Amino acid sequence: MDLIRELMLKLEAIPLRAGGIFHLEPEDSEISVPGYDADAIAYHLSLINDAGLIDDGGIRPMVGIGFRGFTWEGHDFIDSVRDPEIWKRTSVAVKEVGGFTLDLVKSLAKGFIKKQIEQHTGVQLDL
Repeated sequence: MDLIRELMLKLEAIPLRAGGIFHLEPEDSEISVPGYDADAIAYHLSLINDAGLIDDGGIRPMVGIGFRGFTWEGHDFIDSVRDPEIWKRTSVAVKEVGGFTLDLVKSLAKGFIKKQIEQHTGVQLDL
């Protein structure tokens, strides 16, 4: 999940033009992540695409991904795990449990965000 998060943050940083589609390959500098080789990046890009987190613009290259932007689900995920402290707490909790799904990780991160909002504002949220 750490690599999924890192790749999503890298994808978010790519400057997109309306209607533009990028073809990204695992070796591209825009999505390189220290400590991970091209095979790991390729596999995790595929997982991101298969999970419906990105709009691939209908481009399904044999290597890499098409990238037109995030889907609603992709925006929801990245907004849930963007904060490094929330991600740290989420990662620790997931590792302690020993198993996870993408939805569980996102829900857990949202729970930490909700708790943080309630502590800072005193407002109870029904999410």
